[in-house]
Amino acid sequence: MNLTLTQKERTLLEDQKNHENICIKKYNSYANQAQDPELKQMFQTYAQQEQQHLNTINQMLNGQVPAMQQNQQQQQQGQQQQMQQQQQSRQGQQQNQQFAGMVNSSDADLCTDMLMTEKYVSSAYNTAVFEFVDTNARQALNHIQKEEQQHGEGIFNYMKKKGLYQMQ
Repeated sequence: MNLTLTQKERTLLEDQKNHENICIKKYNSYANQAQDPELKQMFQTYAQQEQQHLNTINQMLNGQVPAMQQNQQQQQQGQQQQMQQQQQSRQGQQQNQQFAGMVNSSDADLCTDMLMTEKYVSSAYNTAVFEFVDTNARQALNHIQKEEQQHGEGIFNYMKKKGLYQMQ
C-alpha cells in the first residue's frame, strides 16, 4: 500500500529516524561497555529491535505502509526474548539480591542514560502518532512506541532489581 506523506509527517519521520539511529548506536556501544552479562544481553536485544524500528521508518519515508503482520511477528519474537531474559533474571535474582548495591557504577550510568533516552523517544512517537493522517501509519508508529515503552520498562525493572532506582 502506498503512503503519501505531508511535509509535517515527513519531518516527524526524519526526526524519528535520527532518534532510532542514535538508539542503535547507544545500545550497541553500551552493550560493549556493560559489565553485567544480563545488561549486555538486554542492550543487544534492544539494539536489534531499534534496527527494526529504523527499517519501518525508512519504509514509511519511501512511501510504503509497513506490513503490520510482519511487525507483529517481530514483536512476538521480541516478547519471547524478553520473557526468556526475565526467566533467566529470576533464576539469578537471589544471587543478585546479595550484591544489589555492588553493581558497577558505569552500568548504572548506562541504564540511567538509556532510560532517559527511551522516555524522550517514546514521547516523540506519541506526538507523531497524533499528527499522522493514515490510520495504518499511525498503527505502525503506535506499535513502535509500545516497544519503546517496553524497553524503558525493561531498563526500569533492571535498575529497580539492582537497587539503582529508588522508589519513594
